[in-house]
Amino acid sequence: MQLKSAFITLCSAALTFSLLVSEPLKAQTNFTLPDLGTSALQALPLEKEQAIGEVMMMQIRGSSPVINDPVLDEYLTTIGRKLVANANDVRFPFSFFWINNSEINAFAFYGGHVGVHTGLIAQADNESQFASVLGHEIAHVTQRHLARRIQQQQDNSAMTIAGMIAGILATVVAPDAGIAIISASQTQSAFSQLTHSRSAEQEADRIGMQTLNNAGFDARASSEFLTKLAAQIRYKYKPPAFLLTHPLPESRVSDVRLRAEQYPKRHINPSLEFNLAKSRVLARYDNKPEKAEDLFRKLLRENNYSNTALKYGLAISLLDQDKLDEAAPILDELLKNDPKNLFYIDTHTDLLIAQKKADEAVKFLADLNQYRPNNQVITLNYANAALEAEQYELAENTLKSFLLEKPNHNLGKQLLADAYKKQDKLAAYHEANADVLSQYGAYIKAADEVQKALNFVEPTELVKQQRLKALLTQYRRLQKELARL
Repeated sequence: MQLKSAFITLCSAALTFSLLVSEPLKAQTNFTLPDLGTSALQALPLEKEQAIGEVMMMQIRGSSPVINDPVLDEYLTTIGRKLVANANDVRFPFSFFWINNSEINAFAFYGGHVGVHTGLIAQADNESQFASVLGHEIAHVTQRHLARRIQQQQDNSAMTIAGMIAGILATVVAPDAGIAIISASQTQSAFSQLTHSRSAEQEADRIGMQTLNNAGFDARASSEFLTKLAAQIRYKYKPPAFLLTHPLPESRVSDVRLRAEQYPKRHINPSLEFNLAKSRVLARYDNKPEKAEDLFRKLLRENNYSNTALKYGLAISLLDQDKLDEAAPILDELLKNDPKNLFYIDTHTDLLIAQKKADEAVKFLADLNQYRPNNQVITLNYANAALEAEQYELAENTLKSFLLEKPNHNLGKQLLADAYKKQDKLAAYHEANADVLSQYGAYIKAADEVQKALNFVEPTELVKQQRLKALLTQYRRLQKELARL
C-alpha cells in the first residue's frame, strides 16, 4: 500500500519531562526485579514510564521518518509479539515501529516502544539474526535499563533528568546527531549516561538470547550478528549506528559467543516472510526504484536468496517506475501460487490502482476483508481502494469499524480524514484531522482544526457543538501541559 499524504509541518522543540518525573511517588508495585534493577522502580514508577514513552513517541512521529507501511508493520509486530510472549518481566504492552534509515540500528525506550531502522533487516542474513536484535531491545525494556539512568541521575547533579531524556531521544533515533549535540553542550560523563553500560549490555545479551531461544529462533544468531557488526568496525572508519548506543568491546563479543555455545544449534528453514520484508525494504526504502531493479536482476542471476522474494522485490521496483506491464505477470504468478499472502495482496492492490482498476481492486479485497476482518493490511488496502474507486461511504464505514478495534492506528485515522474530505463532510474532516495531529503532539494545530470543525456545524446540532467545544478545551489544556514539560 502506497499513500501520498500531505506532509504535516510540526514545530519540533526539545521536550523535557520534569513534570512527569517529579510527581509524588505512588505505592510501589509487587513486581520482583533483579538486584540491578530494583532502584528503577523507586525512581520511575511504571505508569510514569509509560507516560514518558507516549510523549517521546509523539516527538518521534513528528520529527522522524516513521514508516506507515501496513505490510511491514504486520511482519514486525508478529515477530515482536512472538518474542514478548516468551520474555520474562513484561509489565505493559509493547509496540514496534519502523524508521526509514539505512543504518543498522534498533532502539527501545520507556513504555515498551521499540524502533527498528530499515537498515537492520536489509543487513540481516536471516530471521533469527533480525529477531536477535529485537530480543536484545526487549530485554533493555523489561530490565528497565533506561529507568535505571533516572536513579543514577538522582545522585549526579551535573545533568538534569530532563536533559538526559531529551538526549536519549536524540541519540536513539539519530545517533550521530544526538552525540554531536551532547558533545557540544555536555561533558563526556553526560554522554556516557546515554549509552548502555557494559553491565546493561551483558544483561540484555543474556536475557535477549534466552528469549530468542524460547521463541523458537536460533539463539546462536545473536553471536553471528554481533560478529558481523564487529567485522564492520574493522573495515569502516564509522561504526554502525547500533554500536554508538550499544558498546561492543571485544570482551562482549567473546562473552556472547561463549554463551551461544550453551544453546543447541537449530536448523531453521529460511523464512519467506523475512525475505519478502527484506526485499520490500530494499525495493521501496533503501534504494531508488531504478537502482532497486538493477539490484534484484543481479541477485536473481546470482540466486543470493529466495527466488520468490527476489521476484517480489523486482515487481515492486518495476511498479514504482510505472513499468506496469512488466510488474503484472510477476505479481500474478506470485499471487496465484500463494493467494492469501499479505505481501502479494498489498502490492497487487497497488498494481490495480496504478492500472486505474480501483473497482476491480475493491472486488478483489471484499472477500478477503470478510475472511480476515480488521487485518490492517487487507482492511486499509480495501478502504484505500474504495477511496480510489470513489466508493466513499464504503471506505468510511470500513475505517470506522477498523478504528473501533484499533483506535490509535495513525494511518487508519488519516484515511478516514480523507474519506470525510472526499464527501465534503467538513466538520467530520477537520475533527478527524485534529485527531491525527494530536498523535504528533501538535495540540495547537489540533485545536485550530476543531475550531474549523465548529464552523461547519449547524446551529441546531447542539450535542455536536458541545462535544467539539469540550474537545477544543481538552487540546488547549494538553498544549499548556506540554509547554510546561
